[in-house]
Amino acid sequence: MSAIPAAPDVLAPDVEVVPLDAVAERLGRSVTRVHQLIRDGHLLALRRDAVLGVPAVFLAGDEIVKGLPGTITLLRDAGYHEDEILRWLFTPDDSLPGTPIDALRGDRGREVKRRAQAMGF
Repeated sequence: MSAIPAAPDVLAPDVEVVPLDAVAERLGRSVTRVHQLIRDGHLLALRRDAVLGVPAVFLAGDEIVKGLPGTITLLRDAGYHEDEILRWLFTPDDSLPGTPIDALRGDRGREVKRRAQAMGF
């Protein structure tokens, strides 16, 4: 089994990060399944205060935010690393408005994916 990829903590201190065991509980899956979701690029993890976690806004109830896995894949395919993807998802964009993760949560995933795809060129 490979290590769990974790980005450095590049997010603002006020961004809530949920420990992986709590992510597993919210998703109704085992912690090892959450590890696999991270390895497969469905989620991004970061280490905050020596604890591996996922930004809370990546979860919508008991599911992963719709469109997040596809957006992560597009950005990875474009050569972005986990910390760069996290920065991009949380950087305000006046034309969205808000951040890309806010747009994904607000059902504007098509526009976010279009922008992520364009970043690869």
